[in-house]
Amino acid sequence: MAVLQFREALKHAIDEEMSRDERVFVMGEEVAEYNGAYKVTEGLLDKYGYRRVIDTPISELGFAGLGVGAAMNGLRPIVEFMTFNFAVLAADQIINHATKVKYMTGGQADCPIVFRGPNASAGQLGATHSVAYDSMYAHFPGLKVIYVSEPNDAKGLMKSAIRDENPVLFMESEQMYGLKGEVSDEEDFIIPIGKGKIKREGSDVTLVAHGKMYHLAVQAANELAKDGIECEIIDPRTVKPLDLELILKSVKKTNRCIVIDEAHPFAGFAAEIGFLIQREAFDYLDAPVLRVCLPDVNAPFSKPLFDAWLPSPKQIIDAVKQVSY
Repeated sequence: MAVLQFREALKHAIDEEMSRDERVFVMGEEVAEYNGAYKVTEGLLDKYGYRRVIDTPISELGFAGLGVGAAMNGLRPIVEFMTFNFAVLAADQIINHATKVKYMTGGQADCPIVFRGPNASAGQLGATHSVAYDSMYAHFPGLKVIYVSEPNDAKGLMKSAIRDENPVLFMESEQMYGLKGEVSDEEDFIIPIGKGKIKREGSDVTLVAHGKMYHLAVQAANELAKDGIECEIIDPRTVKPLDLELILKSVKKTNRCIVIDEAHPFAGFAAEIGFLIQREAFDYLDAPVLRVCLPDVNAPFSKPLFDAWLPSPKQIIDAVKQVSY
């Protein structure tokens, strides 16, 4: 195992796949000359040249469409958005074209493309730069959505995403690019898409959390352990396809569940998890499934208000105690 930053784990995955398959190329704003806005593509231009590491204009719709066309014609693009808040401008290409190519051609055309970049809030950046889009995109058939929490998952799932024959949204967090963690150094290390992981064993309550929220769940679980409450933490890693079997197995053991999601509550990831648990494991529940989400209001700019707006370990602890009667 090697200790790498989150950004380094992503770069290693992309580098390995570019070396393995000459059809793989990277495009996006500042990915080449500037080495990437968050240094995920650092050094790739020097290694692979301008034909495979391509700076684009500030036109998300335009270069996303170029990527979709390239994928349909046999290449395997990795399209970087500086943030998924900006990728809203490219939603037509993602939702209306990439996801529907195979369906509308009767399987005659594939669209093996990865759209990647930071998702959800990134500090005090205001309402238009603080939105989590993973559940929105997961709504659409034909699209796989990955939102990782740790460097090892980032490397293994990025390699799987690049090799997939379908369009994949690979979501990260601006605030985690410097996060360090152990990353497998085995040759050609991959993690299958659609497989979650139990990252902490426990017997009293299941916490389901991904992205930055996973780290809040860990903090809460450490505090709750001092009171004798042992939390089991499930990191889905993939929003769609979802490893529902893993979540249900845990809930059937603990009989309680809290879903933590850095998104608004209505029609979100946490709402879907709650519905699926009550449909598939209702008889095992000793308490209602609770959600710890953002309030149903846009992100404030004020630092104190922004901190209060975000989910917190205290909210998770309070929710666990609420169901632990």
